[in-house]
Amino acid sequence: GSLAALIAGGARLHQAGCNGCIGMGQAPATGRNSLRTVPRNFPGRSGTREDSVFLCSPETATASALAGVITDPRDLDMPCPHVGPPAETVVDAALLEAPPSLDAARQIALVKGPNIASFPKFDALPDSLTLPILLKAGDDLSTDEILPAGARVLPYRSNIPRISDFAFDAVDPDYAERARATEGDGHAVVGGENYGQGSSREHAALAPRYLGLRAVLAKSFARIHRANLVNFGVLPLRFADPADYDRVEPDMRLALSGLVEAVTEGDGVEAHIDGSDDGIRLVHDLSPRERQIVRAGGLLNQAAPG
Repeated sequence: GSLAALIAGGARLHQAGCNGCIGMGQAPATGRNSLRTVPRNFPGRSGTREDSVFLCSPETATASALAGVITDPRDLDMPCPHVGPPAETVVDAALLEAPPSLDAARQIALVKGPNIASFPKFDALPDSLTLPILLKAGDDLSTDEILPAGARVLPYRSNIPRISDFAFDAVDPDYAERARATEGDGHAVVGGENYGQGSSREHAALAPRYLGLRAVLAKSFARIHRANLVNFGVLPLRFADPADYDRVEPDMRLALSGLVEAVTEGDGVEAHIDGSDDGIRLVHDLSPRERQIVRAGGLLNQAAPG
């Protein structure tokens, strides 16, 4: 077809791919460059661990596909059309079916496919926790590194036990296995600055929580991921002194006590590593609403207790 048709098709792929589906089945060769028109160029997101992904416009991607090398569409011997939304959006209301009444809906048996699992139940926040530190990450750990997307993972989005197998796979392939083998109160993870940056997907908080994650200690949190941690009852705790980040290492044990009061009225808690009397001050900035959510063990528990 014409360049206009190809570019229009690229624009449609761009729109369809914004939820992360564009990379499925289109993994680049190892060690080769790849162009993507969606803001999902986190390490390994394309489906290849050693990828080298460049973000570009749909026009540039189309021109490059035609030329075989990265190409500025303005350098082609043809005009580059402007691609925009349609002037009028058509909605066929006849295709929409109203939901049944609440009484009728309660009589309908929910049929689940083999890849859909019931949502897990989480317990409320206890007053004390003793947690091994299973993982320590650096700055700017992305939600793609916490829970990758792509063809391997996306089919399991409605199966939390299964999707949890991929938690932190990009930085520690053994994390899920070690988390499942951990007995007791659960575990903690340590991060640097801007922990959880990138995609807003809630599964990056939900899957580690299912595996027993109860607290994340970090220098700072990305805003949306911090909110997702709260929504699933995971404590987002910051080092009052960022230098204390260097004092904690994987396999150390973190003892937290007085958590109910710390979350209800306080602004932090004293943590003791491996039984040491020399504590580490951890702080939070939970809002009144977030305090209730964390105490309940997550937003669903807080909204519908029992």
